[in-house]
Amino acid sequence: MEYNTKRNKLIIREYGRNIQKMVEHCSMIEDRKKRTETAYSIVRVMGDIINSKDQSDAKNRSNDDFWHKLWDHLHIMSDYSLDVDSPFPKPEKDFSMKNVEKPSYNTRNNIRFRTYGINMQHLIEKVSSYPEKVRKEYAPILANHLKMMYLSYNRNSVNDILIRHQISELSDGRIEIPEDFDFTTTKELLNTASQNSAPQPAPGKKKKKKKKKKAAAV
Repeated sequence: MEYNTKRNKLIIREYGRNIQKMVEHCSMIEDRKKRTETAYSIVRVMGDIINSKDQSDAKNRSNDDFWHKLWDHLHIMSDYSLDVDSPFPKPEKDFSMKNVEKPSYNTRNNIRFRTYGINMQHLIEKVSSYPEKVRKEYAPILANHLKMMYLSYNRNSVNDILIRHQISELSDGRIEIPEDFDFTTTKELLNTASQNSAPQPAPGKKKKKKKKKKAAAV
C-alpha cells in the first residue's frame, strides 16, 4: 500500500495521480520515438479527462490553444525533464505555476449535498425553474426520492424535516413541501428499494413445467 507521505507531490492536481505516474513513466523510456508516441497518448487522455468533466471544452479539441495548453501541462508535470518531439515549443523552466491556466472543470460540479449527487441537484435546479403549478406537482415526488436516496446511506433513520429543509435549500426556496404532506414511510421505501434491486428473470425465459409420466398400460 502506498501512503500519500511517500508519494511524489502532485504538480497539477486536476489530472490526478494516475496521469502523473504515466508522465513519470514516459520520462524514463529510453527510446525517443517510443517516448514521443507515449507522450502523445498521454496528452489525448488528458484531453478526454477535461472533456468528460467540462463538455464546453469539447469544441476546443480542434483548437491549437487547447492542445498547446495540454502539452505545457505535460512538460510541467515532468518537471521540464521530458525530452520528446512536441508539436509546440517546450515552456521555460522558470515558467511560474501562478501563470498556468489549470483545467476549469473542478469548479463546475459544486455539490451541495454529496448524498444526492450532482445529477439530482441539477434536476431540482431544473424543476425549480418551472412555473409554480408544475413545481407543486413535482415536489412530493422529489421529496420521497430524496428520502429514498438518503436511506441508501443511512438505513437507521431519516428525519422528514431534514428532507424538507434540504429540498428547499437545493431549489433556493422555490420548491416547498406542504406542511400536511405525508412522506412515504421508511419501511415502505426500503421494501421498494429491495424489490427493485432483486434479480429479475431473463426476458423470454419461462420455467419449464415438468411433464408427468403416464403410467404404462398393462
